[in-house]
Amino acid sequence: MKSEFPVFGSKSINRRNFMIAALGGGLALTVASARAQPACPRALSFHHTHTGENLKVEYHDGRQYLTDALKEVSHYLRDFRTGEIHPIDPGVLDILHALLGRTNGRASSFHVISGYRSPRTNAMLRQKSHGVAKRSLHMQGKAIDIRLPGCDTRHLYRAALSLKRGGVGYYGKSEFIHVDTGRVRTWKG
Repeated sequence: MKSEFPVFGSKSINRRNFMIAALGGGLALTVASARAQPACPRALSFHHTHTGENLKVEYHDGRQYLTDALKEVSHYLRDFRTGEIHPIDPGVLDILHALLGRTNGRASSFHVISGYRSPRTNAMLRQKSHGVAKRSLHMQGKAIDIRLPGCDTRHLYRAALSLKRGGVGYYGKSEFIHVDTGRVRTWKG
């Protein structure tokens, strides 16, 4: 026997249709509630250890990435050896922003060791060190090597691992970590 629920006067619907309508209404309220939420901008601060340059930038306004800010970040994270600029994957910035949340924002600026690296720079570094990947994601603007003053490197490494977003390398002797937007993996150098 079907259970009937009166709806809008003389019309009636069965239990299944009632549940579908109720869930749809709940979804509409959730969407409306999400729209009413204030936008949460994303900003980062950097200090480049090789150039001495500093950058504080809001790269996302809470609704979308900001094109001019992304260009500014790409210039800032250029290959400092050659001056070559390459677009930086916004996902790298999102990883850094998430790391601040996992480390309680203990420092004001990420210290950048390496952002984009040209193929020529990458080849030169490979000759000096076995820890440089032949197909490094630095050459695609999808990786960054950083430290966070006031945050122990091991803690920063564990925080990055907990995000489960791309590769995370730990370089304890040099006190920095590598994060990238590639597949999830980890290593110690």
